[in-house]
Amino acid sequence: MSHVRKQALVIGNNADAPYHPLDAVQEQLRQILQDDFELTTSLDYDQLASGALENYDLFISYTDRWEEAVSAEQAAGLLTYVANGGGLLVVHNGISLQVRPELAQLIGAKFIEHPPYTELEFGVAVDSGGASHPVVEGIQPFTLAEEPYRFEFDPFCAKKVLLTYRHEGQDWPAAWAHSYGLGKVVFLMPGHHLPSFQHPEVAKLLRGGAKWAAKAK
Repeated sequence: MSHVRKQALVIGNNADAPYHPLDAVQEQLRQILQDDFELTTSLDYDQLASGALENYDLFISYTDRWEEAVSAEQAAGLLTYVANGGGLLVVHNGISLQVRPELAQLIGAKFIEHPPYTELEFGVAVDSGGASHPVVEGIQPFTLAEEPYRFEFDPFCAKKVLLTYRHEGQDWPAAWAHSYGLGKVVFLMPGHHLPSFQHPEVAKLLRGGAKWAAKAK
């Protein structure tokens, strides 16, 4: 039987995203996911409200909407999609959806600041029993120049931290996963620009996050 790829949609910004344009990373993302997903790229946020998400097994947020929140209808469309079993993978600046408070709750945290771009050491987080998560299976410790995002977690979201980075003598969360209704949500901090997507461990993270979050067939 031939392998049937799942459908994924990524939405981002270009001209109005000077630091995180989608077109700078979309082809690398397509290559990373190509074995398991057929990737559609878009700048059209109305797809969140139109019911178009139902055609996809996974929505990837690479949005850059720090100054302008998505509409109430767009937020409701995304919330409904995930609650009904859709997958959400949020990459780096994709957390900018947080400008809508209900979407910050969906993601499980909000970005609060980042110190200057620098080399960071990343490692897989394990629980007290020594177990990790399917998203980070096979991930080795790695070093990557990135923006060290810091977050305020939603205390009501039962998330699992998957990855941490070392900065200023302290470990900080860099990725997490949780369920939302019938759906699944993954956030991955690495993804500032093309070199992040080109790192082999980040590529594995993206594949693992996408496969875990996507709708079950």
